[in-house]
Amino acid sequence: MKRGLYIHIPFCKQKCNYCDFSSFAGQEQRIDTYLQALGHEAALHKEIVCQTLYVGGGTPSLLSAGQIERLAKIIRKNFRPIPDFEESTFEANPESLIPAKIATLRKAGFNRLSIGLQSFHNDELKTLGRVHTAEQFLQAYEAARSGGFTNINVDLMAGLPGQTLVKFTSSLKKLLDLRPPHISVYGLQIEEGTPFFTQGIVCDQVLMRQMLEETDKLLSEAGYHHYEISNYALPGYEAKHNLLYWQNAEYVGLGCAAVSYRGGVRSQNTSVLQEYIFDMENGKTPIVFSEQLTGKAQVGESLMLAFRQLDGVCLSAEQKKWFGTEIERHIQNGLLTRVNKKVKLSTEGLYLANEVFRSFVAPFEDA
Repeated sequence: MKRGLYIHIPFCKQKCNYCDFSSFAGQEQRIDTYLQALGHEAALHKEIVCQTLYVGGGTPSLLSAGQIERLAKIIRKNFRPIPDFEESTFEANPESLIPAKIATLRKAGFNRLSIGLQSFHNDELKTLGRVHTAEQFLQAYEAARSGGFTNINVDLMAGLPGQTLVKFTSSLKKLLDLRPPHISVYGLQIEEGTPFFTQGIVCDQVLMRQMLEETDKLLSEAGYHHYEISNYALPGYEAKHNLLYWQNAEYVGLGCAAVSYRGGVRSQNTSVLQEYIFDMENGKTPIVFSEQLTGKAQVGESLMLAFRQLDGVCLSAEQKKWFGTEIERHIQNGLLTRVNKKVKLSTEGLYLANEVFRSFVAPFEDA
């Protein structure tokens, strides 16, 4: 069985207005101490073999070239040399992805970048609370290409406050002109506790759907494979690490707020930065939550994850036993469809996926 390794870098230059991830602005002075703590945690898992690597955040590219080298050494010492991973992704923001860091990442062996663009319009970037400009993205993208990265994902967002279909489409077309191998397009979600939530911002769901429909049309015409709800790839560039999540495979998570899934048990580290550092310095476990799903709950979660993939699911006898009624209901209401031997989200289901997923998560409707 393949397994993924995720490492969380929770530092940011500035917290975005939509972000509810575990990330901290203005804490760069703690990065070195945090890396030391990561080294302690990695040593606890060094016997585990992982095939994919993903360094996310936060903003991993906020690390200096020297700190990236330290991180690479931790990975190499406790797991395997980075070039030996089938896929090794490093998340970056345009303002901090400079040529010296790109060179360091390539030397360390990383073979994939994921760059957060979100929009080609500087007024929209400012609304989001991003600290980069569209021009900085173009500079960073070209530097990454020139620096040897051929596998690059770029993130784009739809449904931003004040965003029009015309402006969104123009961003998408500018991105297509660059033809990155992988594109992720996310509809904005307003999460509790974020500045957008506090401001009372509400997304225009009808307009957002039009944007996502236009995305599917333009990217499909350009030769991209729509393989997961929010993800498109040129042939052969599907994200191997993320596919492990959707295939309900095991993964090891290191760092503040990181989640692991092993042996059917999901666990999560503390999301409090100083608490994580303290625990690792003092030989304590950073885990604050764990659960083991069994029976219907376990089957339901695996189905929910599988339905995120557009290729669909060949239903097992156990899946039919637990959720046959719900699946048939969604086929009747047009949110799921049968294609050959598989069941998958319909075109309508793509935009109402949460209505489908709700059926596979406790508390269940028949409880």
